[in-house]
Amino acid sequence: MKKIVFAASFLLSAMVTKAQKEIPLYEGIVPGSKPCSMKEANPAPGRIASVTNPTLTVFLPEKSDSFKTAVLIFPGGGYARLAMDHEGYDVAREFNKHGVAAFVVKYRLPNDSCMANKETGPLQDAEQAIKLVRDKAAEWNLNPDKVGIMGFSAGGHLASSLGTKFGQVLVENQSNTNLRPDFMVLGYPVISFSDSLAHKGSRENLIGKNASAKMVNAYSNELQVTPKTSPTFLIHAADDKTVNVQNSIVFYQALLLNKVPAEMKLYQRGSHGFGMNNKTTKDKWFPQVINWIQGNGWMNGDVGE
Repeated sequence: MKKIVFAASFLLSAMVTKAQKEIPLYEGIVPGSKPCSMKEANPAPGRIASVTNPTLTVFLPEKSDSFKTAVLIFPGGGYARLAMDHEGYDVAREFNKHGVAAFVVKYRLPNDSCMANKETGPLQDAEQAIKLVRDKAAEWNLNPDKVGIMGFSAGGHLASSLGTKFGQVLVENQSNTNLRPDFMVLGYPVISFSDSLAHKGSRENLIGKNASAKMVNAYSNELQVTPKTSPTFLIHAADDKTVNVQNSIVFYQALLLNKVPAEMKLYQRGSHGFGMNNKTTKDKWFPQVINWIQGNGWMNGDVGE
């Protein structure tokens, strides 16, 4: 019986998602990189650290509309590692079930020995990722005007940086490709680098232990919101002791103040890092995200129904 269930599950997965392909974000030498001896590592199952060669893993759904939506996913890990499985690949497969193309970004982690400017390296990779997806929209059968981003924890800080700072162009962009995400989904995100709200590990890894007040403010994304910031859906748990739930709340308030469309799902419990499944409740946040994407016109229909 177990063999039958496993076989059925495998076949369903194969039908939903085509074979994934990992491609480099850049051709040749990564801009802004410095020669270094650091090697990529796997400190724990599903985790990647010491990233020096950023990539994009492509998840194209088997069944989709003819001109489909795309989402880029930035896993979290405090800017020290990447939780590639439950905050990356698992989420991509779920998007595929709804006919949405998904792209998991393995972005560089801040490192002075390997990067000319460690504080801008991750955002540079995020910009390159959305540029690459839009530039290859025809090849992957995507609608370049329906490209969103999703980030968890520190990946949420990176995603919200792209959603607020897309005008700060850090990549070669002679084609003037639009770097603004059409929408953002942020899971228990690091938003603020202020003393009262910061996840100190993320802040120190990205901008250093002795960052100036000016630098702290520049990387506190609740202060970077403008009317042009991407519409946003936020997910967080009130009992999160790693990333204070006020990170999501202050960002939501900034979005409202700037009249940016926003929605927020706050759980009473769930702690940090629950990914797709908050085990403290039967409620599932992912269908609510799909409803929000559809309701705002970024998705033609739920082909997974």
